[in-house]
Parts: sequence; C-alpha cells; structure tokens
Amino acid sequence: MNPPPPASFPDPAMPPPPADGVASAMEQARWFLKEVHPHEAAVRGYLRNHFPRVDADDVVQESYLKLLRAKTAGKIASVKAYLFAVARNTAVTLGRRQTIYAETPLNELPPLRVLDNGPDAANAADASQRFALMREAIDQLPPRCRDVMRLAALRGLANAEIAAELGLAENTVRVHLGRAIKKCADYLRERGEHP
Repeated sequence: MNPPPPASFPDPAMPPPPADGVASAMEQARWFLKEVHPHEAAVRGYLRNHFPRVDADDVVQESYLKLLRAKTAGKIASVKAYLFAVARNTAVTLGRRQTIYAETPLNELPPLRVLDNGPDAANAADASQRFALMREAIDQLPPRCRDVMRLAALRGLANAEIAAELGLAENTVRVHLGRAIKKCADYLRERGEHP
C-alpha cells in the first residue's frame, strides 16, 4: 500500500480550481487595492469624528463586505461615495443596537437606591390639601381664638407659652383653644373631612 501524498501536493482526486475563478479573484483584489483601499483612512477618520462610540474596525469590515457584494451585482457608480454611504448607514445601525441593547441584563443590574423615603406624590398632595383646609378653618375663627389656635397648631406652643406670648391666663387660653378646636372640626365636617 502506498503512503498518502504530502499535504502540500494537490489531491489527485480533486479537480484543479477553474482558471477563471483564480483570475476573477485576482482581478477583484486588484480592483479593491486600486479603488477601495485608498479611501480607508478617510472612512476611519469620518467614523471617529461622527460616530465615536461605534467600533470603526467593525464598520469598515462590514462596509467592505457590502461593497464587494454590490460590486459583484454591478450596482456601484462611485466607489468612494458608495463606501462612505455604506459606512455611515452601518455605523448608524450599530449605534442604534448599542443604544437599544444593554450589555448587562436587567437581572444583573445593582439594586436602585431610593434617596427619598418620604410619602409618595399622592400622599403629599393629600397632606397639602388637608393643611390648606385646616388653615382656612383657622382663618374663619374669631380673632382671639384664631391667635391661640395658630400658636398651638401651627407653631406647636404649649398653653403656658401661648398665655405668656398673648398676655392671657392659662385658663383663658384653654377656653379659646377648646372653642377653636370645636369650630375648626365643624368647618372640616361641613366640607366632607373627618377631623
């Protein structure tokens, strides 16, 4: 039995490549070196200036592939214009993909940190409306009751402090405060609020 021929020799069972296929590939290589390759630096510069987030190597390789397909189909009038148009369109497409698709899946993102643990917007709006209604109720009070209620409810002063500030006896402050609370509760009930 004869040993197999070395790998560098063509296999006798395989037919030789067609001469026109080799000639066609050589002609395509010459065309590429003469018509396309001189524009590569300009295309890369254009991509760096206009699409800095996109990998220029990927865009150039993809553009070359599309250009060779178009050349085979005979659709190219101006190689330079076609190359730049294909590079621009490819960069836009790749840029959109990068914008739409994140490299990190959602389930691998770190948890969000909540900066405000306060009430949500609905609760804040409700509290604001209740406060405004309470101020209206206080504004409807007779002058002395209004003064006592403002100091108690809005400033949080104790009866003794209110008495000292207004120059009243503590018992008088308690009486005015009791009347003010009753009148405010009636005012709120008339408007559908439960004090």
